[in-house]
Amino acid sequence: MSGRWWETAVFYQVYPRSFQDTDGNGVGDLEGVRRRLDHLQWLGVDAVWLTPITPSPDDDFGYDVSDFRGVHPELGTLEDLDRLLSDAEARGLRVLLDLVPNHTSDRHPWFGDPAHEDWYVWTARPNNWLSVFGGRAWDWDARRGRYYLHQYLPSQPDLDWWNPAVRREFLDILRFWFDRGVAGFRIDCANRVIKDRELRDNPPVGPDMHPAAARLGQRPLYTTDQPEVHGIYRNWRRLCQAYAPERVLVGETWFFDLERLAAYYGNDDELQLNFNFLLTHSPLDLDVLRGVVENTESTLPAFAWPCWALSNHDVSRFMTRWCGGDERKARVAMTLLLTLRGAPFLYQGDEIGLADQPVPPDRLRDPLDARMPGQLRGRDPERTPMPWSPGPGAGFTRPGVEPWLPLGSDWRSVEEQRADPASFLNFTRALIAERRANPDLRSGGYRTLESPPGVWRYRRGERTVVTLDFNRWESGIERQ
Repeated sequence: MSGRWWETAVFYQVYPRSFQDTDGNGVGDLEGVRRRLDHLQWLGVDAVWLTPITPSPDDDFGYDVSDFRGVHPELGTLEDLDRLLSDAEARGLRVLLDLVPNHTSDRHPWFGDPAHEDWYVWTARPNNWLSVFGGRAWDWDARRGRYYLHQYLPSQPDLDWWNPAVRREFLDILRFWFDRGVAGFRIDCANRVIKDRELRDNPPVGPDMHPAAARLGQRPLYTTDQPEVHGIYRNWRRLCQAYAPERVLVGETWFFDLERLAAYYGNDDELQLNFNFLLTHSPLDLDVLRGVVENTESTLPAFAWPCWALSNHDVSRFMTRWCGGDERKARVAMTLLLTLRGAPFLYQGDEIGLADQPVPPDRLRDPLDARMPGQLRGRDPERTPMPWSPGPGAGFTRPGVEPWLPLGSDWRSVEEQRADPASFLNFTRALIAERRANPDLRSGGYRTLESPPGVWRYRRGERTVVTLDFNRWESGIERQ
């Protein structure tokens, strides 16, 4: 477990609130993650990424942080995390946490402290910037008599990364968790951390913009991808390299321009992995997906390792979004994820082909449903609890306890699928085992092969050929 370990790892994303409830309050917790490590070890993954576990008022369920060095009381304690880290290490599993450097909660002590006022972005004359979560990105603060910036909820004020004190503080935060044994971080909204120092207006969208990036009606020229962000990540990478094994940084890099994505690898001195959302936001179409992969391979520098995901806590699950519930399509999609060159990220439930679950209006929790009604689909359907077994509570919580989001019923549980050799779960596990056993799939190069219409064939390494048949919805891996 050394060297560039992230290049051969299969990652598994856990949304702790929906993974396993152990205290009967309907909310998953760190002890629940610890108790389910046997499942992750059996599945064959190498690393686990936990979405935010730090204290939060939960306006955005953990992404509004009120303490960067603690654990949310609803999820457990630092001691619970230490036990989880220890047990994960004993099983050969690494644990990554989620870091939110762009903003804090407005209930973080910094925001109310005059001594930290200059840690946030303020202005007397707001520009035209818009919030990702709808409305203007500026709100009035009567105490200061100025406007503060929030690229997300009004209760998530943006930090001012031009301030050296903010940069020093986050280096200390990284050290705090690395010293505890955390293997790395997924960096939330990694490309948004620094904003234009002059606070210039964003221009309107252009015809070349991807629809997902153009939905606000602005080109985020001055709110994302400022050149100074790369100096921050170079400093972070140097810190990662001071630890053995090296800690890893995974960027939530919302780009549909691969050259801009490639820049976040730096000269192999910035983020080691950066999510390629161009694949995630493409349709399940052979030509489109093959084009994304080929363009990625030709654009990233030779040292850069791609990073792929089909689902996560912010987008509809691939079984629903891509496959419409068709398991044949899901098997082709999972084969693609686990045989491409790069680091694959499974989202909890992907391994059982879990679909989005319906959430009735009176059970909605995601603030997007209220902030942008009819404009942006809420994220609750992909965040519903993991179904571990049939029956009341689905093994997620005790029978009779109402979970924080409804369980739904459109699923076959882990227990049921584990007992069925032909299940999607056992299919996924076999793919992970093949990847682990085959050096070509772990670290070999990628090359597209000549293929008949409707079929995508590619070579990995020297002797492995992957075939994805989009006509019959079949897949195969052949060692030559």
